[in-house]
Amino acid sequence: MGETTIPILPCQTLRPVLDFYTALGFEVTFQQRSPNPYAVVERGGIQLQFFGMKRYEPAESYSTCYVGTDDVDGLYAAFRSGLKAAYGRIPTRGLPRIGPLKDMPYGVRQFLMTDPGGNCVRVGQQTGEDPHYRPAPEGTFARALHHASLLADSKEDPASAAKAVDRVLDLEDERPTSVELLQLLVLRADIARRLDDEETAASALKRATAIEITAGERESAADALRCLEDLRRP
Repeated sequence: MGETTIPILPCQTLRPVLDFYTALGFEVTFQQRSPNPYAVVERGGIQLQFFGMKRYEPAESYSTCYVGTDDVDGLYAAFRSGLKAAYGRIPTRGLPRIGPLKDMPYGVRQFLMTDPGGNCVRVGQQTGEDPHYRPAPEGTFARALHHASLLADSKEDPASAAKAVDRVLDLEDERPTSVELLQLLVLRADIARRLDDEETAASALKRATAIEITAGERESAADALRCLEDLRRP
């Protein structure tokens, strides 16, 4: 059996979308203007197809697809490098954008990127055999991070994610570890940017930058530190 599933995604115009995927290392293998705008991009085993719609609004798009890989860290690094070369920076908000790489509580390590057409492409690598959600961690701050990450990146509900983080950051009878505090503040800054709340984002980034992380903690904090670096760029 040789079946293949190929996403066919909408966009307003093809050119910005094709430029975006070319920056990521894709090749445009087919393009037509009539009878309808249509194009195909390919990179390794990934193929995506696009069609143009004049009345389509990218900012209001719900279209998405999932790309499975056995080297999500490698793709993430390659995509970031390509975007920086093409745009002069790594876009983390607006259209297009690429989100942070993180381990999700359902056995997947993934990142999300959204192209100029508003299509959200989730790229992930399975890290466990059980695809179901893991139970929330026992610790107060780890549990809050768990739920807030799901709300922000799986449910795409940044407002609820912000409330989950703020609730534990305001606690006075418990204190997070340095890594937990860093992760929470970086996530809060990321969420604030998605909500166009620059004041909260700046405050969270200032607090996160001031946290001292030991050499022994850097591995567990690697994803948060990389995200912090991206968010601090103008």
